[in-house]
Formats: sequence, C-alpha cells, structure tokens
Amino acid sequence: MKHFNTGFRLLLSIILFITLTQVYGQVSVKNDSIANRLKTVAIKIISSARYCALVTIDQQGKPMARTMDPFLPDSNFVIWLGTNPRSRKVQEIKKNQGVCLYYPDPSAGGYVVIQGKAIIVNDETEKMIHWKNEWSAFYKNRDKDFILIKVSPTRLEVLSYKDGVTGNSITLEVPFINF
Repeated sequence: MKHFNTGFRLLLSIILFITLTQVYGQVSVKNDSIANRLKTVAIKIISSARYCALVTIDQQGKPMARTMDPFLPDSNFVIWLGTNPRSRKVQEIKKNQGVCLYYPDPSAGGYVVIQGKAIIVNDETEKMIHWKNEWSAFYKNRDKDFILIKVSPTRLEVLSYKDGVTGNSITLEVPFINF
C-alpha cells in the first residue's frame, strides 16, 4: 500500500504540474519529485540519442551547431565532450562560455535541451577518465590533439510525448529545471 500511495502522490504531482503548465505557461520545476521525473526522462532520451548538437556563438555573434559524441551526464547533469584544441568551438567557448546542447529523441517527438556554461579542460586525469577508444582515429596524439569541454548546466528542458512530459498546448513552452 505504501508504494501505491507514493506512486499516486507522484502521479498527482505530475498531473498538477502539467495542468499548471497548460494554464500558466512555462513553469520552473521546484517540486523535487517532478524535477526527478524530468531528470529521469532526460537521461532516457540522452542515453538513446547517442549524439548531441553543441551550439556555441561564433565571432560574429551567430549560433554555430555541430554534432558531438558526449558522455552521459553525471549526477549534477554535467556533460563532458572531447575535441581538438585547435577547433573553432574551443575558440568560441573561450570568448563566450554560454552553450546549448540539444539531444533529439530518436524514437518519438521529443528532445532534451541543456543550456550551460562551458569551460575548456586540459587536465591529464580528466582526459583519461573522459576518453573513448573509438576516438583514437581522430586524436592520434592525445597530449596535443585532444582537449575536453565541460558543460555545467544552468537549465534543463525536456519534452517527451511518449513519457507524458509535455508543455503548454497553446504556447508550446516545455517544462524546465533551473540549476
């Protein structure tokens, strides 16, 4: 009976959240159970997406998107990516740390967007931890050709019709969490 009550309370919280979102527009999630539900759905989408788009701002102030092979988020939703230190994205992040990661849901209409602050990390320990063997072909000399991008989230948006995480039916604003 205890599990039923917990599940029922969670369901009521989600229904209340969805109702508030549909009535009032975009709602920042402050309820821990709803925030945890959004994070769970986000991890599900991120895990199935395989790749994401990293959006930076170029020298002319225009957004630049490129496909990246990220690591899964840690418990704080920090995302690590690898790249070449001579790439444009590294120079763009050094000038403007504001970035966006976009993960499409490959199985249904939905997505995850993570807005955050990116920093360039050239630490040997972190580079060993955040390395994928399939990257060997791209980074022949790991010391010179490989660097990390660490994205600390400021905002998480989630849309997943199949999981019942939808936004305002009129404005199409989606549920989000501010970190």
